[in-house]
Amino acid sequence: MNTKTVRIGIAGINGRVGRLLREEVVAAGAIVAGGSTRNGIMEPASSDAAGPACPIFTSIADLAKVCDVVIDFTNVATVRMHAQALAQAGTAWVLGTTGLGEEDQAAVDAAAQRIAVVQAANFSPGVTLMTRLARQMAAALPGSEYDAEILEMHHRQKVDAPSGTALAIGNAVADGRGIVLKDHMEAARDGHTGPRADDAIGFAVLRGGQIVGEHSVIFTSANEQISLTHRSFNRRIYATGAVRAAQWIETRGPGLYSMENVLGLE
Repeated sequence: MNTKTVRIGIAGINGRVGRLLREEVVAAGAIVAGGSTRNGIMEPASSDAAGPACPIFTSIADLAKVCDVVIDFTNVATVRMHAQALAQAGTAWVLGTTGLGEEDQAAVDAAAQRIAVVQAANFSPGVTLMTRLARQMAAALPGSEYDAEILEMHHRQKVDAPSGTALAIGNAVADGRGIVLKDHMEAARDGHTGPRADDAIGFAVLRGGQIVGEHSVIFTSANEQISLTHRSFNRRIYATGAVRAAQWIETRGPGLYSMENVLGLE
């Protein structure tokens, strides 16, 4: 595939990740075909690495018309609208928005019947591998013997807790054990909570400073403990991974894909 011909659109191009995406698309040799903003104005680039100015739209449907792929790290409130517009346009979708409800996810699933969609809570290759390992470890370490806990820390401005990445790790642990996360999740412990239940998947959430993201999954038995930890030093890793996904998905048919597919793990 000649990646220079891939036309990539960036939803929310003025956002923190949107600005990095613009630079990473250029660095990857692809084309920044356009971006979307609320007011139709693109803020000036902070460096020459962002490349030349591109068309700006307020409508995701208009952006979709000029792109092969749209990368979307916007807001959960836009998911259903974006799903419909991109499916109608036949434009592939790289979706990094988290916090989706059942109706939001249903809209993504419906779009994937018509277009190629890569959906991930985190586009870091390291987090993708960590999540896969967490699933394998959970399958090998029974909940009756090994307690599973997930610890995460993010910057003080983060509004959701647990993070989408922490939930993705929790879902991987649940998948490995053949259970459903929502039925075994312990995200709030306060007061006299009683003993820990078998198969419980615990979450601890820390917030402070400007930490980009730290995640650990910890399996503890009466005799040993195994931990996996990932630390993000820069949000650019998410942008780099998303652009890699956009270049990969451009030639794929309709379907719902993950970063494991992009990395050749599935």
